[in-house]
Amino acid sequence: MDALLKMLSDFNGDFEDSKPSSKSNINKITGSEAVLESLIAEGVDLVFGYPGGAIMPVYDALYNYRDKLKHILTRHEQGSVHAAQGYARATGKVGVVIATSGPGATNLITGIADANIDSTPIICITGQVPSHLLGTDAFQETDVVGITSPVTKWDFQITSAEAIPEAFAKAFYLARSGRPGPVVIDITKDAQFAEVDFEYKPCKKVRSYFPYPKVDAAKVNEAAELINNAEKPFVVFGQGVILGKAENEFKTFIEKGGIPAAWTLLGLSALDESHPLNVGMLGMHGNYAPNKLTNECDVLIAVGMRFDDRVTGDVNTYAKQAKVIHIELDPAEINKIIKADVAINGDVKDVLPMLTNIIVNKEYGNWLKEFKKLAEIEKEKIINEELHPTKPGLTMGEVIRIISEKTNGEALVVTDVGQHQMIAARYYGFKNSRSFITSGGLGTMGFCLPAAVGAKMGMPDKQVVAVIGDGGFQMTLQELGTILQSGINLKIVILNNDYLGMVRQWQQLFFDKRYSETEMVNPDFVKIASSYNIESEKVSERNNLEAVIEKMLASESSFVLEVKVEKEDNVFPMIPTGASVSDIRLE
Repeated sequence: MDALLKMLSDFNGDFEDSKPSSKSNINKITGSEAVLESLIAEGVDLVFGYPGGAIMPVYDALYNYRDKLKHILTRHEQGSVHAAQGYARATGKVGVVIATSGPGATNLITGIADANIDSTPIICITGQVPSHLLGTDAFQETDVVGITSPVTKWDFQITSAEAIPEAFAKAFYLARSGRPGPVVIDITKDAQFAEVDFEYKPCKKVRSYFPYPKVDAAKVNEAAELINNAEKPFVVFGQGVILGKAENEFKTFIEKGGIPAAWTLLGLSALDESHPLNVGMLGMHGNYAPNKLTNECDVLIAVGMRFDDRVTGDVNTYAKQAKVIHIELDPAEINKIIKADVAINGDVKDVLPMLTNIIVNKEYGNWLKEFKKLAEIEKEKIINEELHPTKPGLTMGEVIRIISEKTNGEALVVTDVGQHQMIAARYYGFKNSRSFITSGGLGTMGFCLPAAVGAKMGMPDKQVVAVIGDGGFQMTLQELGTILQSGINLKIVILNNDYLGMVRQWQQLFFDKRYSETEMVNPDFVKIASSYNIESEKVSERNNLEAVIEKMLASESSFVLEVKVEKEDNVFPMIPTGASVSDIRLE
């Protein structure tokens, strides 16, 4: 995130001069009540959290706000922050977390870092010791601002009740504007108890922060000229299309240009997978054609993506033959990894229509045939056997295929991190935007279960399916208690290979099959689910897999399905670490 945000700790000039709206409520209330009123003023109706001593005044005030603010009690603060992430990613709204000081706050760090690298808008509210005890190593005191500063878009410590309304207004503005991200507000206990004349004014601007830069029309013209003269143009797109709510603009752009388009992991679902110009996934375990042909295109158009190392492989060999156009909202990402011949700093929702208006309507039949040819090779060598295996053991791919077929590609799929994550991304036929939620940049195991809870809370009418490995499930399985208490209807699929599968695959391929500490002795997941009064079943045979998946999806309550899959199956294609995208392996 823009380093300037770290300097914005005073409020002078942060708010537009404007009269309070007729609905503004000016009255004397406690700081804790001011926290809750600020959330309500920002349209928040659901928060996740875990109480404790330093945040207890807020929780006491919450008792009288239960008709306005629904609180979800998770079983761990990490569960709270991942749930808020899932909620934000599914809805496009700002997720809100409440935790206490010390260990409560530090338990949020992984989720905050995850939200930061994946551009997820969340507000984390942490309690803090009374202001007169700051710096004394008081019970459960931790320098929350110091710890979170490297992994937040903004953080701020409140020591007086009067600062609460403005701090919250600024926090929400920063979290959701421009490139979204996490904000932490640390509130001392005395500020929660003190009284304040409450008046809430939404924040409209912050000094030295320009979230939506003016698009340089000359740069757009330069990009259009390159595209119009290209013989093998190629679009790579990321989550910026989703965050910018530019799915329609993007589709119109590639259709007019006739340009094949491939997605990053977080860009998945921005474009219907069945679209004829959708040529698949980029990256280490992406599809053969888009990875291979990255180094054969003559114009590479990057839209709302940051050239992560999992996408580029060896940057010294990445698309050296191509002219690179980079459309990106965050200026810090431009020329950071891959030098752009034409860099357009702006919101994709603004840039794409401008570009679409001046590119010519073209078709690239022979170029698209090259993608189809390589796709057929991948299908023959990998996909057919993965989705319709001839061997006795179950594959992760066939499980995902059946779930995709039974849900018609309409479910919201949340995954953990590992082999199952790649398989779900590759083989579930996503039709709708914001229907794939995963931990991308940080690769956080344990993310899935609480994130799926948050996604279901945000989209209660949507079929939400959590796809988890046996390793990641055991990192946050206590959130089954949150499911029990909240009564939500969530489908949980554990793809159990009794290994930390992705690490084992690397050990097999690159460490001479020295399986060091990756084999797992697992508990009975069905019994664990049953102990939380969640319906559950275990499948290890192909002949009843489909029927049990149908049973799970038809259930009117949460369901845990454990599927015993092949222990040593690998995910291919694969680009070895540090290799060129051209060196993608099919076996």
